[in-house]
Amino acid sequence: MFIITAKCSKRRVVKILLIFALLLSLFLALRACRHSSPPPVIAAGTNEERIAYLASLGWEVNDQPIETLSVTLGETLEEPYLSYNDLQLSQGFDLTRYCGQTLSRYTYVVTNYPDASLPCQADLYVCGGVLAAGDIVCTGENGFMAGLAFPAG
Repeated sequence: MFIITAKCSKRRVVKILLIFALLLSLFLALRACRHSSPPPVIAAGTNEERIAYLASLGWEVNDQPIETLSVTLGETLEEPYLSYNDLQLSQGFDLTRYCGQTLSRYTYVVTNYPDASLPCQADLYVCGGVLAAGDIVCTGENGFMAGLAFPAG
């Protein structure tokens, strides 16, 4: 049986523990950065770019928006945009990045929604030529709002 002993001062033990804690913190910080994805940058400054983006998701829309308006967000998000941002976060967008800025909302008539009995529209919010948010709204008796992903099935 072997017994190994080492003589270390308290100062040296504290230094070793501090170095270990620093390395562990650095490792965890780098790991967190690696797993976070940057927000998508989707060009939407022109009508053609917006229609092409919707088409890439499977949507067919009329060639011109039925409505275009400007929306100025407050310095902090408040209702209804606070709740709306939950939908945007689930799609990889985040309206908090645009607080205090003016966005343009373009509304298109969707012509290929799977349930043709529901009139549907696609809303795209654009800031500085980049898509900031978007949704699909189906109006009528059982209307609803959903993300931009084309419904499965």
